[in-house]
Order: sequence, then structure tokens, then C-alpha cells
Amino acid sequence: SSLQKEGEAMARMTRGIPSSALHGGGVTTGMRSSTNRIIRRSNPSSLPSRCSRTRVKASHEEALTKKKARGWEPRRAWFSSKLAGTRDMHVGSSSGNDSAEVTTPLDSVSVVLLAGGVGKRMGAKLPKQYIQLGGKEIALYSFEVFANMDHVGEVIVVCEEEWESLFKGVGIGKPLKFARPGKERQDSCFNGLQMAREGASLVAIHDSARPLLKAEDALACFNDAMQYGAAVLAVPVKSTIKEVDKDSMLVVRTPERATLWDVQTPQVMKPDLLRKGFDKVKAEDLEVTDDVSIIEQLGEPVRITVGDYYNIKLTTPEDLQLAESVLT
Repeated sequence: SSLQKEGEAMARMTRGIPSSALHGGGVTTGMRSSTNRIIRRSNPSSLPSRCSRTRVKASHEEALTKKKARGWEPRRAWFSSKLAGTRDMHVGSSSGNDSAEVTTPLDSVSVVLLAGGVGKRMGAKLPKQYIQLGGKEIALYSFEVFANMDHVGEVIVVCEEEWESLFKGVGIGKPLKFARPGKERQDSCFNGLQMAREGASLVAIHDSARPLLKAEDALACFNDAMQYGAAVLAVPVKSTIKEVDKDSMLVVRTPERATLWDVQTPQVMKPDLLRKGFDKVKAEDLEVTDDVSIIEQLGEPVRITVGDYYNIKLTTPEDLQLAESVLT
């Protein structure tokens, strides 16, 4: 039986280790699986000899080799493969063309960088996107990522006039435009869209409070939007999510976690599709919480592009600490 085999494997691994070291002598063994064991050494005098340790290592490697031959893989590798496999998943109806990857033309994306928020939850005197992180304003991190991408043709910063000089001082080698923030997020997005040049292949909307964006993730999202019309960076939800009645605070249901994704930015779409969506939102006086929701209102597909868990939105002081640890 499998239990007997594990016992035999454990016996092989501990052969040559003094019993005093195994029972009260300072070495504690525990098993996560038959091939992944934890050995804590708290008393150096009770450590087994080099010969014994060599036999333990050889037995471990032998068991690991056999298990890999049966199709087992390390947990980290398993998770990476599963995460990579999710790149074929999307939200909404599919265009039906998954076989040929569509690439984004160079110099064709208009980026709308939202930098007009107040950031009350951060509890700082400045808007959160202008707090310095690692010696540089938070908003400038993603601004420079887009400015250095060959596929980006222009950057439109949605901010108050007093902050324009900050972005102008970077001196990027492509057109830089400005628009004013609106009352709600969707209003700021609309104002930025009005500044996008004619003939842009895509509009990419990004929160400037997400400084840890990787250029390769942004490009993957561009390519998905070129193929499907709209795409958004997102990561699989790790925690169990509960739907709760806001009045009674009682759980209504527990959605299946495998279907839930934590949406990030950039959120990328074709300009004509976004304009059509805004027409519907305004005509029906709809309120949407993110940009691709506008596309969803049209019944059009929105592709999920697998992003990075580090692409967080800085909202609280704890988020700042995390981002600083990543940058350093």
C-alpha cells in the first residue's frame, strides 16, 4: 500500500541516524508528502555523521526520481504551469480565432494614464500617485514604462494642471498630452479618450497608482485586445470570496473560486468600441466601476490577459511598504 511504501521510504531515510537524534535529541522529522520532508536541527551535537547524511540525501533523491517518473512535479512548477494555462481563458463571447496570435503595430497605442485621484484612504497630504517611492513619484513608474514601449504612440495624462510639469520634466520621446479629471472614473476615462489621436489601433487605460507594471504584461494585453477588441490584465483570485447581503451581513452564496479573477490595469480596447460603449453608458445613465465594463455593456467579448500579482494598486500605507520592498 502507499502507506507501507511511505513507511519504508522513511525507514531508508533515517537509517544511520542515532535514535537519540530522532527522539528528543534535537532532530525533529515531519512529512508534507513522501518526498518532501522537514528536518529541524536544534542541537548541533546530535547531528548525524556525514556518511549518514549522504545516505539520507541519496534516499531522498531516489524517492524524488521515482515520483517524478510517475508524473509528479514540484508545487511551484505545478502552479506556474496552471497559471500559464489560464492564458487561454477569457470572459465574454469569443471571436472564435485562437489559433493565430495577433500582434500590435508599433507606435499605434494611445495610453491614457489616470493620475487625478485624491487617495483619501492613503491618509497622506498629497494624492497617493504623487507620493515618492524609492526616490521617485509613484505615477512616474508606469509613465516611464509606457514611454519606453515602441508600441505606444502617445501618452495622455489625466491630471490637474498643477502636476503637468512633473510629467513634462521626464522628457519622453513621443507626444505627451493632458486631460482633466472628471467627477467619476468613467468621466476621467472619457476625457482622456477625447484626446486620443485619430487612427490609434488601441486605447490603453492605466491607473498611475500601479507602479509595478511590467512592459511585457502590457504588451500581452495589447495583443489580446487587437485580437478580441478588448482585454484586461488580471490574476486568479487566491482567497475564497463570499457574496453577502449588505443589510443583514449574512452570506448569500460562495462563488466558485476558479471562475473569479482580480482585475488590474491596463484595460485595453479598440477606440471605436470604447466610444460606442460610452454612448450607451451616457444614453442609459449607467455607472460602471472599471473600463472594460463599458465594453461588457455592449455584449462584446473581453479577454483576460494573465498578469502579475505584484501589479497592485497602492491604496493604503501597507501597500507602499510592499511596493518599496519589491523595488528594492
